[in-house]
Amino acid sequence: MARVVHSFDDPERFVAGTVGEPGARTFFLQARAGQRLTSVACEKEQVMALAERLDVMLDEVARRFDRDPVAQTAGDDTAPLEQPIEEEFRAGTMTLAWEADAERVVIEVFAVVTGEQAELEETDPVTAAMESDDAEVFIVRITEEQARAFARRAVALVASGRPSCPFCGRPIDADGHICPRANGYRRHLPE
Repeated sequence: MARVVHSFDDPERFVAGTVGEPGARTFFLQARAGQRLTSVACEKEQVMALAERLDVMLDEVARRFDRDPVAQTAGDDTAPLEQPIEEEFRAGTMTLAWEADAERVVIEVFAVVTGEQAELEETDPVTAAMESDDAEVFIVRITEEQARAFARRAVALVASGRPSCPFCGRPIDADGHICPRANGYRRHLPE
């Protein structure tokens, strides 16, 4: 079976978004170019890590090439994910790179590789995902401006979830949570 590659060079839109209520949200990375729309499911932590690493990488690019970091543009994309949301695959390993010649950020998202598939490849799951001929991959090449806008939206998206407990840092549901720092007593948000 051949590898399926969902590739977007300068997509019209590349965003992170969610479906569902806080506490039961599914996170997606979504790219659109013309009529092509690709949605990849991922974890909240992956979205946050990608946003943080994008900012770090772009700061380093600005430093190395002795230029000012890209400023925030007036209108960030705050629209919901585009419909229909059809999950192509679940994200596993992600890579991030800078193409200096084209001045583009390259994001590669590889499908999750199960332990069984890794055993067949006789390697670890990360290497198996990148080297497997039948794993799906989502590749997006975007400008610095698009990458900064993606990172800002992703940080706001993650922050819009359930509030964190000030004692243990875990998310608090509407009816509270069992806080390990309170010896198992239920903590609620202060009113």
